[in-house]
Amino acid sequence: MKRGWIYILKCSDKSYYVGSTSNLEQRINEHIYHKYSGYTSARLPIELVFQQEFSDIKDAIRAERQIKGWNRKKKEALVKNDFNLLHELAKCKNKTSSYNK
Repeated sequence: MKRGWIYILKCSDKSYYVGSTSNLEQRINEHIYHKYSGYTSARLPIELVFQQEFSDIKDAIRAERQIKGWNRKKKEALVKNDFNLLHELAKCKNKTSSYNK
Protein backbone atom coordinates (compact mmCIF):
# COMPACT_ATOMS: atom_id res chain seq x y z
CA MET A 1 0.00 0.00 0.00
CA LYS A 2 1.10 3.51 -0.77
CA ARG A 3 0.79 6.09 2.03
CA GLY A 4 -1.12 9.29 1.44
CA TRP A 5 -1.97 12.64 2.99
CA ILE A 6 -4.83 15.05 2.92
CA TYR A 7 -3.98 18.69 3.37
CA ILE A 8 -5.70 22.04 3.65
CA LEU A 9 -4.10 25.22 2.38
CA LYS A 10 -5.23 28.70 3.36
CA CYS A 11 -4.91 30.96 0.34
CA SER A 12 -4.16 34.68 0.20
CA ASP A 13 -7.87 35.44 -0.31
CA LYS A 14 -8.63 33.49 2.92
CA SER A 15 -10.26 30.62 1.00
CA TYR A 16 -9.34 27.01 1.70
CA TYR A 17 -7.99 24.48 -0.76
CA VAL A 18 -8.28 20.77 0.08
CA GLY A 19 -6.06 18.21 -1.62
CA SER A 20 -4.59 14.74 -1.30
CA THR A 21 -1.21 13.39 -2.33
CA SER A 22 1.27 10.58 -1.85
CA ASN A 23 4.16 13.06 -1.38
CA LEU A 24 3.16 16.03 0.77
CA GLU A 25 6.41 18.01 0.62
CA GLN A 26 6.61 17.75 -3.16
CA ARG A 27 2.95 18.67 -3.64
CA ILE A 28 3.19 21.75 -1.40
CA ASN A 29 6.22 22.91 -3.38
CA GLU A 30 4.26 22.41 -6.60
CA HIS A 31 1.60 24.74 -5.20
CA ILE A 32 4.14 27.33 -4.00
CA TYR A 33 6.08 27.41 -7.27
CA HIS A 34 2.84 27.10 -9.32
CA LYS A 35 3.98 24.09 -11.30
CA TYR A 36 0.39 23.72 -12.46
CA SER A 37 -2.02 26.54 -13.20
CA GLY A 38 -5.07 26.15 -11.07
CA TYR A 39 -6.93 27.33 -8.00
CA THR A 40 -3.95 28.08 -5.77
CA SER A 41 -1.70 29.57 -8.46
CA ALA A 42 -3.98 32.62 -8.58
CA ARG A 43 -4.17 32.84 -4.77
CA LEU A 44 -0.55 32.85 -3.63
CA PRO A 45 0.90 32.95 -1.07
CA ILE A 46 -0.54 29.87 0.56
CA GLU A 47 -0.16 28.42 4.05
CA LEU A 48 -0.39 24.75 5.02
CA VAL A 49 -2.88 24.77 7.91
CA PHE A 50 -3.79 21.07 8.19
CA GLN A 51 -2.36 17.71 7.24
CA GLN A 52 -3.27 14.13 8.06
CA GLU A 53 -1.42 11.00 7.05
CA PHE A 54 -3.18 7.81 5.92
CA SER A 55 -1.67 4.36 5.54
CA ASP A 56 -3.39 4.04 2.14
CA ILE A 57 -3.64 6.79 -0.49
CA LYS A 58 -7.14 5.55 -1.36
CA ASP A 59 -8.33 6.51 2.12
CA ALA A 60 -6.74 9.95 1.74
CA ILE A 61 -8.56 10.48 -1.56
CA ARG A 62 -11.88 9.48 0.04
CA ALA A 63 -11.28 11.90 2.93
CA GLU A 64 -10.39 14.68 0.47
CA ARG A 65 -13.66 14.21 -1.40
CA GLN A 66 -15.62 14.28 1.85
CA ILE A 67 -13.92 17.42 3.18
CA LYS A 68 -14.31 19.25 -0.14
CA GLY A 69 -18.07 18.93 0.40
CA TRP A 70 -17.91 20.60 3.81
CA ASN A 71 -18.77 24.21 4.48
CA ARG A 72 -16.17 26.69 5.70
CA LYS A 73 -17.11 26.34 9.38
CA LYS A 74 -16.55 22.58 9.32
CA LYS A 75 -13.18 22.99 7.57
CA GLU A 76 -12.13 25.60 10.15
CA ALA A 77 -13.14 23.29 13.01
CA LEU A 78 -10.97 20.54 11.49
CA VAL A 79 -8.04 22.94 11.05
CA LYS A 80 -8.37 23.96 14.72
CA ASN A 81 -8.71 20.30 15.81
CA ASP A 82 -12.01 21.27 17.45
CA PHE A 83 -13.71 17.90 17.18
CA ASN A 84 -16.54 18.88 19.54
CA LEU A 85 -17.52 21.75 17.23
CA LEU A 86 -17.05 19.53 14.18
CA HIS A 87 -19.44 17.00 15.72
CA GLU A 88 -22.03 19.74 16.38
CA LEU A 89 -21.71 21.14 12.86
CA ALA A 90 -22.21 17.66 11.42
CA LYS A 91 -25.61 17.24 13.08
CA CYS A 92 -28.65 17.53 10.85
CA LYS A 93 -30.71 20.53 11.94
CA ASN A 94 -33.65 20.49 9.56
CA LYS A 95 -37.20 20.02 10.87
CA THR A 96 -37.63 16.57 9.34
CA SER A 97 -34.55 15.17 11.07
CA SER A 98 -35.26 12.45 13.62
CA TYR A 99 -32.86 14.28 15.96
CA ASN A 100 -35.26 17.22 16.14
CA LYS A 101 -38.44 15.28 16.97
